[in-house]
Amino acid sequence: MATVDKQYRLPFVLVTSLFLLWGLANNMTDTLLAAFKRIMSMSDTQTSLIQFAFYGAYFCFALPAALYIKRYSYKSGIILGLCLYAGGAMLFWPAAQAASYAFYLIAIYIMAGGCSVLETTANPYIFSMGSPETATRRLNIAQAFNPIGSIVGILMSKFFILDNISLQSVSGTYAVLGLILLAIMIVMICIKMPLGRDTSNSPSLRSSLQRLVRNRRYRGGVIAQFFYVGAQICVWSFTIRIVMQELNVTEPVAANIYLLSIVGFCLSRFIYTWLMKYIAPERLLLIGSVLSIISTALVIITSGRTLTIALILISIFMSLMFPTIYGIALEGVENPAYGGQHGDAKLGASGLIMAILGGAILTPLMGFLSDNTSINFAYIVPLICFIIVMIYAAIESHRKQTLQPTALQS
Repeated sequence: MATVDKQYRLPFVLVTSLFLLWGLANNMTDTLLAAFKRIMSMSDTQTSLIQFAFYGAYFCFALPAALYIKRYSYKSGIILGLCLYAGGAMLFWPAAQAASYAFYLIAIYIMAGGCSVLETTANPYIFSMGSPETATRRLNIAQAFNPIGSIVGILMSKFFILDNISLQSVSGTYAVLGLILLAIMIVMICIKMPLGRDTSNSPSLRSSLQRLVRNRRYRGGVIAQFFYVGAQICVWSFTIRIVMQELNVTEPVAANIYLLSIVGFCLSRFIYTWLMKYIAPERLLLIGSVLSIISTALVIITSGRTLTIALILISIFMSLMFPTIYGIALEGVENPAYGGQHGDAKLGASGLIMAILGGAILTPLMGFLSDNTSINFAYIVPLICFIIVMIYAAIESHRKQTLQPTALQS
């Protein structure tokens, strides 16, 4: 725990545990596309509206969440996020009684709003729990627990939703999740932890926004994050569908391949975190993006088992991207060498969470391509996204090498 200051170790463990919760929601939502396609006989474009509602909420809630925790505290943000998350999950039950797809989308939107508040709160909180030099590694450690939640979410979907697909199985699973989240929220209210209130003389919103827009390292990070999240959600949203097609199997069997992808994603993130002791985050991001491009290209041009292996490899190679882009970009906000100022960190963090909008915009585009061409060709969308991430990694790797080490440590 050398990357975490001693006084922050317990809060670090508690906040890191929250990373499981939105990982669970993200990947349970991915499996809903296959479920609703079967239940309501929908097209890929129609089912992709689930991701539009989910990641659209991330965009809408991130900035208000940043302003909320700036006014109150990190702990207040965590409680608010859990409340919205639980409320949205429990709305699945009346949505089933109404048998309304629109009602489900509203429930998903509220639930995802809670996840957005949690992410906007937890990421900068983790980032602040130690020295700036180890911040990106610290964030990768916390984010490594996110795919563990993803694994739990996939297992819940597989055994409680996909094995017996119906509106009742979908809604019952989410309603029980909502009750569990309420219990977690009560525990978090009772636990004593640093409030993390911002007591500094913070700059005005306008001046912060102006600095952030001018900051090339941060601005590029927001763009790269938009396309990375779009790539991740596109890849995972259609994993079950393309595996069913290529291997001629049912949803529960295809979900096993999806689960294997997430396990690989989880394990490789720990490996990447260890490698960051020896290799700069920018360089690792460049390597991961190149390998992701190659794997995605194989999904487009191959079939059967080769395609399935390539699909799993995408998850393994892209696993470092979200926390690493986040850390690189937020370093640009924190470090004067890149034109940053510490008081801009919370607002900068919200911008990086708002970039999750990429999942809302690009997944329907991939669904449209799948309906009108083929699901294989539709993977051209994440391929282009990974190319953009590669460009950002190459630029920032070169920029960091050209700066004096003393400037980076200031």
